[in-house]
Amino acid sequence: MKNKSRSREVFGEHSYWQSYSDMMAALLLIFILIIAITLAIYKQKTTDLDKTRLDLNAAQTKLDAAIADLENSKIEIEKSNEELAASLAELQEAYAKAALTQEELNKAYLEIENARNELTTTKNELQNIVGVRTDIIGALQSTFNNSSMKVDAQTGSITFSSDVLFRYGSSSLTADSKETLKEIIPKYLSVLLQDQYREYIAEIIIEGHTDTDSSYDMNMELSYDRAKAVADFCLDDKNGLSKEQIGQLQLLLTVNGKSWSNPVYKTDGAGNSLGVVDMEASRRVEIKFRLKEDEMIEKISGILNKE
Repeated sequence: MKNKSRSREVFGEHSYWQSYSDMMAALLLIFILIIAITLAIYKQKTTDLDKTRLDLNAAQTKLDAAIADLENSKIEIEKSNEELAASLAELQEAYAKAALTQEELNKAYLEIENARNELTTTKNELQNIVGVRTDIIGALQSTFNNSSMKVDAQTGSITFSSDVLFRYGSSSLTADSKETLKEIIPKYLSVLLQDQYREYIAEIIIEGHTDTDSSYDMNMELSYDRAKAVADFCLDDKNGLSKEQIGQLQLLLTVNGKSWSNPVYKTDGAGNSLGVVDMEASRRVEIKFRLKEDEMIEKISGILNKE
């Protein structure tokens, strides 16, 4: 009788531990399934994020060639993309090693969704800026359609020969040049200062250039003084702009002297540079504008660099 009782105790104890082991195995299987499902959801979310990023890159390739500064920033964006991909890979590895609570996982999903929304918004803003640049250049070309002044089709800038505006070596506007400026300046700036374009304009630049005669420092002073003379003319309400337009211009205007750092070279009939400085063409004053592209690029970089 004692032996039988002892046998039942042994079997009962074995059954208890076997049931406990089965239960733990089942819990472990459930735990693994939860992790697998979580990783699958995460992978889908990261795939959506990658698709969004690819859409942004595809949209960027369609940007107008005139936005030359944006091309230089693509390298930084690509570098940021690689850093973001590396961070996501590390996050995946971390998820594989430990289970996240649902609250932490939801927070991660929310951050990814917010990043996607910001990227989409920024892409739309960039596309708007590209469209605005095209519209502004088109409006300028239309304004000067019957004028001898030509608007650069890529940048929207206009260029005055210094020989037309100033006597050689002088920074004082001639009487004839003032009449020319009175005809051209109000037309050009009135387009840029229109309500529909003004909010997109980051800067209006008047830039002086010289030929390669004499020293760099002397030409720097001369080129700046010439650009400043044109700027002072623009800011005089006797020369075509209203006081309201002058006030708006003062908030946007920058005056630069470039000395002979950017000369114009002579070309052959096919437009190829001959490597010889065109002294007359190099003496010039350019008026151009810059859109708020830098702000957009900085915003994109900020989004992609978020941890």
